[in-house]
Amino acid sequence: MTNNSRRRFINRIVGGSLGMSAFPSLAFAGRKDRSYAVQLKNLPVIDEVDICVLGGSCTGVFAAIRASRLRAKVAIIEKQNAFGGVATHALVNIWHSIYDAEFKQQIIAGLTTETMERLARRNAVVKTSNNHSKAFTFNSQELKIELDEMVLESNIHPYLHTLFSEPFFDEDKRLTGIIVDNKSGRGIIKAKYFIDATGDGDLCQRLGLDTYAHDLIQPPTTCAHFEGLNIEKVNNLLKEHREEFNIPDGFLWGSDLPGTNTFMMAGTRVYGVNCSVADDLTRAEMEGRRQIRAIMDMVRKYAPQEQPGLVALPSSIGIRETRHVRCRYQVTDHDALDGKRFEDAIANGSYRLDIHHQDKPGLTFMYLDGTQVYSRPGYPNVTSRWREDAGENTGFYQVPLRSLIPPKYNNLMIAGRMLDAQMIAFSGIRVMVNMNQLGEAAGVTSSLALHKNKAIHEVDSKDVRNELKKGGSIIV
Repeated sequence: MTNNSRRRFINRIVGGSLGMSAFPSLAFAGRKDRSYAVQLKNLPVIDEVDICVLGGSCTGVFAAIRASRLRAKVAIIEKQNAFGGVATHALVNIWHSIYDAEFKQQIIAGLTTETMERLARRNAVVKTSNNHSKAFTFNSQELKIELDEMVLESNIHPYLHTLFSEPFFDEDKRLTGIIVDNKSGRGIIKAKYFIDATGDGDLCQRLGLDTYAHDLIQPPTTCAHFEGLNIEKVNNLLKEHREEFNIPDGFLWGSDLPGTNTFMMAGTRVYGVNCSVADDLTRAEMEGRRQIRAIMDMVRKYAPQEQPGLVALPSSIGIRETRHVRCRYQVTDHDALDGKRFEDAIANGSYRLDIHHQDKPGLTFMYLDGTQVYSRPGYPNVTSRWREDAGENTGFYQVPLRSLIPPKYNNLMIAGRMLDAQMIAFSGIRVMVNMNQLGEAAGVTSSLALHKNKAIHEVDSKDVRNELKKGGSIIV
């Protein structure tokens, strides 16, 4: 398949949505209000560390742990009451395969497998082999506690219920701290290096760095915990009655919560929102909950004998994508589809590229063997090929270190779904087993920069890869 034909195919699949639009940035560094600058200068310094991680998802936690294990003094900032991000707060309790696309070679290990092994000791995870849809199904509530223990064991200073407000600069306009708000008031956490693992790139955006969003942003989903839910029955009811209850035609799936009688259902979809915008995030949270109730009302009306019980709602909607940060390299769609290998690769992934459409129901799955499947619950799958010839199955794709390093601020990295990647490439890279690796790489890179007294971009990627391997990661 030629590059031109492949490009035409990609444009057709996403409805011509490969273009990217820039977000307006708010550059706090450019404030001219002198009295405000004085106020900031007079804020108390509540902590001084080597590395400060903003965002306590598994990505952020793994960055902090890796850095701490390399003898850095680390603080981690999380706005909610626990760590884990989408895996805990959004109730998404599945991690995908750690093997290549043909299940012949393990390509992911490190803190991903270490965490699952820890949960296995408490019978809080179920492992599935040779499955493209799942490898680990875990109890997300047990994961919250496990991450607490891992953070404390690593001597990381945790700040829960702590909201990042804005960056703090010294007199030479160097990024030297962040301003946070919590129950103790407002203060400054100073650090030598910073890892933005906020998911939305909040620190980068407030530094005025170049950010962008794809024209087609993968829509968010509100999950929920149920007892006595028959997902096959719900899927059949949705096919017939969704319009009556104003339930979007999306993609319904779910999984059992190990050690319980609870089922996690991911059956909602909120279109037309960018959850890095405050009003959109509010609307998405409320609309997602409305859809959960609408599904329940539909079951009550048309299958009253089922009577499933709603057990829990997430503390945050499951966000797939918002803004991205321009870095030193953008992972292209072809990089992922062709399984391009990078000398500075710090993450491997085999999760199929999946496009959650905004303009039609269902998903399009693009597998690395060239197979394409359009899946819409309640309807037969439509199978074709995105690559005309069978070709060679590349097995997995990679993420280079450069895609985590913005071109400005020598002491700043990103880790998470705000990485620099085109839309189709991102649709596969975004899943948690891949994001976990980005966190580990950011923690290692920042620690090496600290100990070598270097700028982030000056750290040799070979050294990063060697340290990741020493720490249990699989480096190919």
